[in-house]
Amino acid sequence: MLALDIQKIQKKYANGTEALQGVTLQIEEGDFFGLLGSNGAGKTTLIGIICGLVTPTAGSGKVFNFNIDTERDLAKQQIGIVPQEFNFNIFEKVWDIIITQAGYYGLTVKEATPHAEHILKKLDLWDKRDQPSRALSGGMKRRLLIARALVHTPRLLILDEPTAGVDVELRKGMWEYLTELNKNGTTIIMTTHYLEEIERLCRNLAIINKGEIVKSGLVSELLQGMDTKTYILTLDSGNEEITVRKDQDLSQVLGEFAKKGKKILDIRLNENRLEQLFLQTIRT
Repeated sequence: MLALDIQKIQKKYANGTEALQGVTLQIEEGDFFGLLGSNGAGKTTLIGIICGLVTPTAGSGKVFNFNIDTERDLAKQQIGIVPQEFNFNIFEKVWDIIITQAGYYGLTVKEATPHAEHILKKLDLWDKRDQPSRALSGGMKRRLLIARALVHTPRLLILDEPTAGVDVELRKGMWEYLTELNKNGTTIIMTTHYLEEIERLCRNLAIINKGEIVKSGLVSELLQGMDTKTYILTLDSGNEEITVRKDQDLSQVLGEFAKKGKKILDIRLNENRLEQLFLQTIRT
């Protein structure tokens, strides 16, 4: 089954801005999907349409076969959204934030309590349950957003920059939890500016640019299909980065440095391949 089926979605705002230009996107149930795009590329508008917060100008969409327009409430019940900005009451206690969210989906306190406790323990927030959210660190607030999104056990979790402002150790802990969640059946869509997260976590990827999906597919296949590789050279005069095409001989390229009297002390492949793919795609 498709978790998400978007067909030729368009969005044009009253000021004439065309945010989406016929976006078609299909995501299989159980996928961990990355959505990449520069600021203003259309990611936020697309997520808003999926979640029923933005009305498209044209096109159609389904979430687990529920139409996002004609069956909006049923479609929304399938989704948990983790926004980029903190949008909870800073004076409300952690536990109350989670239980109140469950109530929006028709769950009683009795029904929500076991799952809320489980989530807070998994996200290391159980000891903070009676504290107001303003007392939490930035990383804890991020985890609270995730806990709130999961309290009604959604089938599709949408993460908009989930680790922004979170230190490396906490990010790794969140990676592990999200991976476990996905293995247990939750479909995940993630946007992030930390491209290593996409390469590490996601199986499939779409790049959106100027309101259009310009590249999509398996992350592994997209990286293998790149036409160039980037190397970092350590020279006696400092570091230098070179880009080598598939049809070029690396030894010949390096030989040009010798001809210029530059001594190469070390050479290593630039491992941030996804960044190279992203930049190549949006610049073409």
